[in-house]
Amino acid sequence: MNRNGCGLVAGSESTSIARLIAVQGLYEMEIAGAAIDDVVLFHLENRWAGQLGEEDGVQTGVRALAKSDRKKFSAIVRGVTQDRGRLDELISGALTDGQEIDRLDVILRIIMRAGAFEMFSLPRVPARVVINEYVDVANAFYDEGEPALVNGVLDRIGRILRPAELDPNGSSSQESGND
Repeated sequence: MNRNGCGLVAGSESTSIARLIAVQGLYEMEIAGAAIDDVVLFHLENRWAGQLGEEDGVQTGVRALAKSDRKKFSAIVRGVTQDRGRLDELISGALTDGQEIDRLDVILRIIMRAGAFEMFSLPRVPARVVINEYVDVANAFYDEGEPALVNGVLDRIGRILRPAELDPNGSSSQESGND
């Protein structure tokens, strides 16, 4: 099994990479004030240039995104930007007492926004997949309690937005792969 260098396991890696790159693009917009169209264009055209490789017949590095995953990247960046207020309300409601969204680390807040966006706007992707994918993204940036916080917040959001999909024990009522 291949690893893409970011802690995400290969297989459906281009979709995982689309999520990771979307979080990075959203971070650029938040920190540097980059325009959405500039961020999307840069990442779609330039992000993966020169990062391809092969070793002993096995692909290494980051593969170029498949067309559908480029669409997912763009949908996440544009959707999070457009629905930011609503997403922040969902996240604020899912945080435990004493936690405030504005006091979260920027990248952590962006990871939660992206996960909440997928939970809210991309119902074809099962809730457990969304949660697991964004916990993996959090693991690419953090090695302490932050991934657990992402898990808890997205699980609470999933129970609000997709109650039929998640039972009270937290197991998925759908078996599925990555979308």
